[in-house]
Amino acid sequence: VQLQASGGGLVQAGGSLRLSCAASRGTLSNYAVGWFHQAPGKEREFVAAIAWNGNTYYADSVKGRFTITRDTAKNAVYLQMDSLKPEDTAVYYCAAHWPEGSTWYAPKAVNEYHFWGQGTEVTVSS
Repeated sequence: VQLQASGGGLVQAGGSLRLSCAASRGTLSNYAVGWFHQAPGKEREFVAAIAWNGNTYYADSVKGRFTITRDTAKNAVYLQMDSLKPEDTAVYYCAAHWPEGSTWYAPKAVNEYHFWGQGTEVTVSS
């Protein structure tokens, strides 16, 4: 599966953005999908994930502010980001994990994802 992330941009603190992860050459609903971010000079970090069965997982830093959803008809996954903070500034990546029978599971580790999209940059000004 090939992934394309989009929707990044410049927003003021407290604002919102919705990131999209669109898939081609595969059916995204067959995978767990995660969002990660990477700030300059830092490691790529887990943000949110949705399992094959719809279970969702969030980093503590974004709980209550970000929502991950899946649209099977559009073969896409979205990350709604509300109440954005300057520390959310980073390049955001989506990734797909083949569930191998664990339909409830979506990993938080970078190395458990099999396919990655290119990043989309999010900048939150204070």
